[in-house]
Amino acid sequence: MSDLILSVEEADVLIGGKPFFEELTFHIHTGRKIALVGKNGAGKTTLMNIITGARDIDDGKRFVLPGVTTGYMRQHVDPTTQSVMDFIFEGMSADTPEWDQTYKVEMVVAPLGLDVTARLCDLSGGQLRRAALARALVEEPDILLLDEPTNHMDLELIEWLENYLQGYRGALVCVSHDRAFLANITDRVFWLDRGKLKVSPRGFKYFEDWSREMLEQEGRALHNRAKRVEQEMEWANRGVKARVKRNVRRMSEAYAARDALEKDQKSYRRVVSKIELPPVSAEESAQNVADFFNICKSYGDKVILDRFNMRIKKKDRIGILGRNGAGKTTFLRMLTGEEKQDSGKIKMANNLTFSYFDQNRTQLDPEKTLKDNLCQTGSDYINVRGKQRHVCGYLKDFLFDPDDAWRAVSTLSGGQKNRLLLSKILANPGSMLILDEPTNDLDMDTLDMLTDILVQYDGTLFVVSHDRDFLDRVVTKTLAFEGDGQVEGIVGGYSDYIAFKKAQEKESAPPPPERNEKSSKPQQQASSVPPQNEKPAAKLTFKLKHELEQLPKAIEKLEKEVTALEEAMSDPGLYMNDPAEFDRVSKRLPKAQGELDAAEMRWLELEEMRAADA
Repeated sequence: MSDLILSVEEADVLIGGKPFFEELTFHIHTGRKIALVGKNGAGKTTLMNIITGARDIDDGKRFVLPGVTTGYMRQHVDPTTQSVMDFIFEGMSADTPEWDQTYKVEMVVAPLGLDVTARLCDLSGGQLRRAALARALVEEPDILLLDEPTNHMDLELIEWLENYLQGYRGALVCVSHDRAFLANITDRVFWLDRGKLKVSPRGFKYFEDWSREMLEQEGRALHNRAKRVEQEMEWANRGVKARVKRNVRRMSEAYAARDALEKDQKSYRRVVSKIELPPVSAEESAQNVADFFNICKSYGDKVILDRFNMRIKKKDRIGILGRNGAGKTTFLRMLTGEEKQDSGKIKMANNLTFSYFDQNRTQLDPEKTLKDNLCQTGSDYINVRGKQRHVCGYLKDFLFDPDDAWRAVSTLSGGQKNRLLLSKILANPGSMLILDEPTNDLDMDTLDMLTDILVQYDGTLFVVSHDRDFLDRVVTKTLAFEGDGQVEGIVGGYSDYIAFKKAQEKESAPPPPERNEKSSKPQQQASSVPPQNEKPAAKLTFKLKHELEQLPKAIEKLEKEVTALEEAMSDPGLYMNDPAEFDRVSKRLPKAQGELDAAEMRWLELEEMRAADA
């Protein structure tokens, strides 16, 4: 058992004169890595302030081992003219040796992509958050408190932070919506649930199973209580015998038990119930939504796309990965027509309608109320996929209180603003839905709700996100922007991309002497397509004409096979009923999809040649 460094026992906390926490008890030991989870408003920030001492308890005991230091990653940093270097090391002792500062710059500040000579007022919002994180890390406190540290980070930075925190010698308490991040760094969970703190003895990786067991136990206990209360109420209602003086107390206790049971049952139902929203249907569009053929795009010497080929189909759910500046936003802007390619051709289906979730939330007017942001001027109703709904009822679907409809958007938290923007966009999502970092600042309940909505959406979906668990649950294909114009296309989510990269690393080896330079050159492609460095022939030969005529039949055959394979994979009983068939289908499906993509891109290439001949 590691040493106890902080303890809170039987503490009461009042907010506005009313009990917020009652008999709150928890302990923090040296080196412990704790995930702090709970719904919005459950008290996570209050608990962190109790740990730092910024919030006093109203009753109970708080013990801190003498000499123990706490550090809290700031949520807001004023963009002053102070340099990044001065801000990060402001809390350090004046006699900190120069070599120690240099070491910490190399180990912490540089990996976070911060320029120590820059001024805070010149940094973006994401960079200011990274500066706050760097400040907390370089102080190396005995108890490190982090609140949503991965917001506005790309996956490479998140993985660096994971490795850093896994080796951190102090204790850690972390609030995050990123399930994969919490699963990788924690060995305990503090769960704030209805004013009580429950402690899981294992990390967040096991939290879902543990919390479900806890709720199931609570459900069984409530069921048993209900039986006992039913018996007591039956006795209390028998008549005069129950009302004689000696039984008045028992009757009073029966009614009190009934009232307490009803209150606990309502509380339990609120926790276990899930919001059910109708399926989000897209407007009608063609099966082939967009074709990118030999697309090149550069900014000066910086290559974004190099002979990029891809076919996008209706119902594709595509996740987009890549470090900042790799080309993700440029690709999305080309998709919507806001950006033009340098060369190549983009064919878009007719009648496409776009809905775009902008992570900067420019579609919201901060000075207007929630109602006025959603409804036409003067109306209390919003058009939700062809049906008129009262704005208060619709906001309730997205976890807002009906009274919030008349609040100004500027008074909302970051997570609440994201929920509002999602409600605005998902009211009428169109045939293509583009979400740029929609998970920032969302709590896990809202993330679950958004996941359910997106899985049911029958249009074409693009999601840029650093949340690996979210991507695994939502997308069916992944585009990874590797930089220098390289884009990898993978069937599946983030985990499938990682498996692909590991397999690629194993297979990489120096080319055999007999292989020529041309055959060993990597190809830039988003799916199984013909080599992109081969330009179409000037003339369509008889052989190529014959190939063009045969391709539609081959494509139709492959489409039918892919459809049949996808239907087979959607059968939840396939694995149990026929393991061999499940194995065959799971292996054949990605190959068939690759062959179909290759055939479609070959047809498009030959069509281009035929048009040029004409």
